[in-house]
This record gives sequence, C-alpha cells and structure tokens, in this order.
Amino acid sequence: MANAADGHAATGGVVRQDRVLTVPNLLSIIRLILVPVFLYLLLVAGATGWAVGVLMFSGVSDWADGKIARLFANQSSRLGALLDPAVDRIYMVVVPVAMAIAGAIPWWILALLLGRDLALAATLPLLRSRGLMALPVTYVGKAATFALMSGLPLVLLGQVDTGWSRVVLAVGWGFLIWGLAMYLWSAILYLIQVIMAMRTLPRVSAHTFPAEE
Repeated sequence: MANAADGHAATGGVVRQDRVLTVPNLLSIIRLILVPVFLYLLLVAGATGWAVGVLMFSGVSDWADGKIARLFANQSSRLGALLDPAVDRIYMVVVPVAMAIAGAIPWWILALLLGRDLALAATLPLLRSRGLMALPVTYVGKAATFALMSGLPLVLLGQVDTGWSRVVLAVGWGFLIWGLAMYLWSAILYLIQVIMAMRTLPRVSAHTFPAEE
C-alpha cells in the first residue's frame, strides 16, 4: 500500500492521503450502515437468512476494500486506515451480542469475546506510557478474526429450519471454537508483548509523546 511519503498518483503527484471519496471508504460506510439493518433483520423481523446475507456481503466488501486499497495507490487514505478497522471492531462486538440475544450462541462465549477485548483495551494506557499507540497485529490474531467472522454467520445460518442446517451448524461451530481458541491465545501473546515493552522501553512524558501528523 502506498504511503504519504512515497506514494504517487497516476498523474505524477503525491497521493492525497486525506482523500474521503474513495471506493474502499464507500464500502466501509456501506458496511457501517448495514449494522442496524442486520440488527433489525435478526432481532426484530426474525429474518435470519437475510441477516446472514448482510454478514456475507459485509465480509466480501471488507475483503474487497482492502484489496482495492492495496492495488491502487490513489484509493488509499488516512480515513480508510482508521475507518476499516473501526467498522471491523463494531462487527466483532455487534454480531456476537445480537446472536447471544437471539439465542444462537451461549452468553459465556460472548463474555469471553468481550472480556478479551476489554482486557487488551486496558493495556493501552500502559503502551502509551512507553510511546506506543498499539502493538502489531499477529498472524494468530488475524486467523482468529477470520475464523470467528466465518463461524458466526454459519452458526446463525444453521438456525434456519432446513435439511442441511445441521451440517452448516456443525461446520460453523468448528470455525467458532477454533477461532475462539486462537482469539484467546492471541490475547496471551499480546499481553506478553505488553510486558516486554514495559520492561525494555523507557517511560515517556506527555510532551514527548509522538503526535500524529
């Protein structure tokens, strides 16, 4: 992906990293708008199949906006770098909460998912005291997110009363259990990194904290 320092547009100028009207940003905004649509379909209308369709579209568009931003330098932007992971995080919270309310997954799974995220969020002040905004995302964490976002829609689709629903449900639970195990393991790896950063990096004062350009 091109960055603000060395990216160049087709016209020869520096890529505008402050662009708003890009295809990836439009896809992220559509995904964000679909969040209340998903909640309405699942919890109000009881249209489980349509709710799964929304999740499938969101997953495909999430893949597409990242692909487009990497392939075309003029489609990357600062807004996209913030908006895409923020929308991903919203889905990672909203989807399991809604499924727990609908009775598709037990509440203890929701507690583990949210508890893990809250525990990692609590480490942010510690990282900032060492001049860090966050730690690099691990491959284990990426694989866990993929497994969870694949398993949750399949478990939800398995609630539909059809002949093949049991097979879909079994596959969905396989992905979900696998993803949950990796999600917790990635949290342990993250906490180890936090401890290492606290031990090896010096504390920085507020006025020396790196400002965002």
